[in-house]
Amino acid sequence: MSKGGVSDNTHTQKQRDDYSNQHNPNNHAYHDNLNNHSNQCNPNHAEYRHSGDEKDDKR
Repeated sequence: MSKGGVSDNTHTQKQRDDYSNQHNPNNHAYHDNLNNHSNQCNPNHAEYRHSGDEKDDKR
């Protein structure tokens, strides 16, 4: 029984590696993912405007 994650049948090795890296706290991709999420949630950061969170972007 699968406990989540990605399947060997539907994903390439690179996709499985990328998934593992993003869920491993000892990997820089994990921290990059957290930083990106934080930036998207911060209205003082430029990435906030690119994330689609801002509803009124008619400036």
